[in-house]
Parts: sequence; structure tokens; C-alpha cells
Amino acid sequence: MFEIREDDLSGEQTRELLALHLAGMRAQSPPDSVYALDLSGLATPDVTVWAAWCQDRVAGIGALKMLSADMAEVKSMRTHPDFVRKGVGRALLDTIIATAKNRGVRRPSLETGRGAAFDPALTLYRRYGFTAGEAFGLYTPSSFNQFLHLDLE
Repeated sequence: MFEIREDDLSGEQTRELLALHLAGMRAQSPPDSVYALDLSGLATPDVTVWAAWCQDRVAGIGALKMLSADMAEVKSMRTHPDFVRKGVGRALLDTIIATAKNRGVRRPSLETGRGAAFDPALTLYRRYGFTAGEAFGLYTPSSFNQFLHLDLE
């Protein structure tokens, strides 16, 4: 149903969805708890971005940021509003997890917020086996954010 392709962030549809993602994160999060990467943050050598395509439309985006040889972070998961609840997140997360395994990642992790806006993503991550855990990387725990980890060993 969806074709998952690596994305170089140069396409208008991808950039528009990324802008929507950033606006949503800023609207749903306290100012000091927005950790979503912007275009420059995603366009670094340690980050791989994928877009889910449905015919000629971008249905969603997701990324994997390598933190070390065996640790990585899931970033920038966003489904276009026209494709919500159609399997976009699953298709992207399948690709992200498979890539993490192929790269030797033992534990992909992610940071996300709390509240109704984050519940659909949390449900998806938990279905894949992500569990709550400690902060990682440079994150500072707060009453708003939470950290999930998936053991691949």
C-alpha cells in the first residue's frame, strides 16, 4: 500500500509535512520540551529519513538518528492528516526497526510527550514492544516528556 523511500528532504511535500510536524510539537508541548528536529537537524549524516508514499503523495515521515554504534533514536514520526489510521506509522516503524537491526543497534529509543495528542503514537510504539524507561542521550526528564526503549537483542 505504501512505498517507503529514503528521503533527502528536498521535496515540497516532505518539507510541508515536516513543518506541520514541528508546528504540532510546538503547539502540544511546553516550550522547553520541544525536541523535534527541524530540517537542518534531520539533514545530518547520522540521521536517515524515510517518507511513506501513496501514489504521488507523501503519507508520512519518520527518521532514525544513530547515537552510537549500537544505540539509535526514532525521530520525526508524523502521518499526514489525510492518511491517519491507515497503517503509515506501522510501515515507517517497520522500516526504522529493520534498519536499526541491520545496523547492529541493540536498543532504539525515543522521547515523546504526554497527553491526548501523543496517545496514538504511544499506542503504536507499545504494540511494537517499546517500554518506558530512563532518559537517554542529552535529554533531561521532566513532568511532560517520557522515554521509550525497544530491546532488539
